Amino acid sequence: MRLASPAARAAGALGALGLGTAAAAHVWARHIEIHRYTLRELALPILPAGARTIRVLHISDIHLMPDQHRKLAFLDHLGTLRPHLVINTGDNIASAASVPVLAEVLEPLLRRPGAFVLGSNDMFAPMPKNPARYLLPDPRPEGMTEPREPTLPTAQLVARLSAHGWKDLTNTRASIELGGLEVRLSGVDDPHLELDQMPQRATPSAPAPAHGNVLRVGVAHAPYRRVLDSFVADGSDLIMAGHTHGGQLRLPGIGALVTNCDLPRQQARGLSDWDGVPLHVSAGMGASPYSNYRFLTPPEATLLTLRAPERSRGN
Repeated sequence: MRLASPAARAAGALGALGLGTAAAAHVWARHIEIHRYTLRELALPILPAGARTIRVLHISDIHLMPDQHRKLAFLDHLGTLRPHLVINTGDNIASAASVPVLAEVLEPLLRRPGAFVLGSNDMFAPMPKNPARYLLPDPRPEGMTEPREPTLPTAQLVARLSAHGWKDLTNTRASIELGGLEVRLSGVDDPHLELDQMPQRATPSAPAPAHGNVLRVGVAHAPYRRVLDSFVADGSDLIMAGHTHGGQLRLPGIGALVTNCDLPRQQARGLSDWDGVPLHVSAGMGASPYSNYRFLTPPEATLLTLRAPERSRGN
């Protein structure tokens, strides 16, 4: 049986809704849900036996404009969570004027251990686009992946994000010590722009620390399959990404219509499995100012509690 395309499914679902319901859905998506900031809390038993529990805050796709006061209030609240580690998977800004505003509101988190990668919207200013193009097999405009000079102050953004010690994971590796747990991070530049280059392994392979507690985390903005496969081959214990906005528009019974990459739609947000490795895709906090709406996927950040597996009874 031939399956309908995302475009056909969307058209069918919208037709079933009717014009009145569709108009109400538009109002909800554009004026209500886009402001329903949500903190998701998840637990993963992936740490080595004996390692202490850590809390990892995953933020992504903020797409900040300086006048987005409700978003800034949510970011300010996240600073009170005091996570052990912060992972930022890119697309932070939507304007050059957003850089100092973002740095100020993130300062409590920037002073925590953390790391980041960049997305295309950290380099290039947003512009109006036809939303229907996201239903194409490859939604990127022709020439998007060709080398270009950034139109946003990317170097300034990187400097502000790394000013207090956050690790820049652009096609490189880094290590963070968290009280007896060594977090080994590997990251890539934005795969959506085809700038990703998997960093070379340390030579010789980095030995385990004396306490033996190591967590390997792969970090990317856009979760393209080739990148996820590379992180699995690299020995990652956890993979973290953003970019998809959770589909941005989800429909009942269908879920995400698109992922804006080649990730399967059912993995557009939250925790899933990628070839035996936990994959967490953040639905992110925002959207382009030219398509600033969400439906059935509210803006979010995620607090991941990582712990050692519980021992079986009788052991």
